[in-house]
Amino acid sequence: MMKEIEIKDRTPLLVEQLVDVWEKSVRETHLFLSGEEIEEIKRFVPTALMAVPHLLVETDKNAMPVAFMGIDDGKLEMLFIAPEERGRGLGRKMLGYGMTKYGIKELVVNEQNPQAKGFYEYMGFKVRERSEMDEQGNPYPILFMEIS
Repeated sequence: MMKEIEIKDRTPLLVEQLVDVWEKSVRETHLFLSGEEIEEIKRFVPTALMAVPHLLVETDKNAMPVAFMGIDDGKLEMLFIAPEERGRGLGRKMLGYGMTKYGIKELVVNEQNPQAKGFYEYMGFKVRERSEMDEQGNPYPILFMEIS
């Protein structure tokens, strides 16, 4: 079940559960990052989760979060799916919902995450611009994508 979680309802437990989903997802898909780099980035995830205006969370039958998406003013800020839930259409469902209800029209993806790039292209996004550095100034090329 997918629901939007208002900022006031983002409890420490929920944030902890979402960080866990984030970490499992990143370790599975961002193979270019070292364990130390993942731990470093992980420190900023709770802040991002608390700050993003629209946070949508998908839960399993036990009400445990298995995926989440953050949206800010038509930009997909985050979309992470637990590895065991990948390949079941959840990303397509969530992004489609975000595009319809929240007008997502742009996003940024790591170039070294070809599965994600391919998924976004499948969903209708095209690369508008490439940067050699990520938003934190690390040497990981990122792609700015938008709905064409």
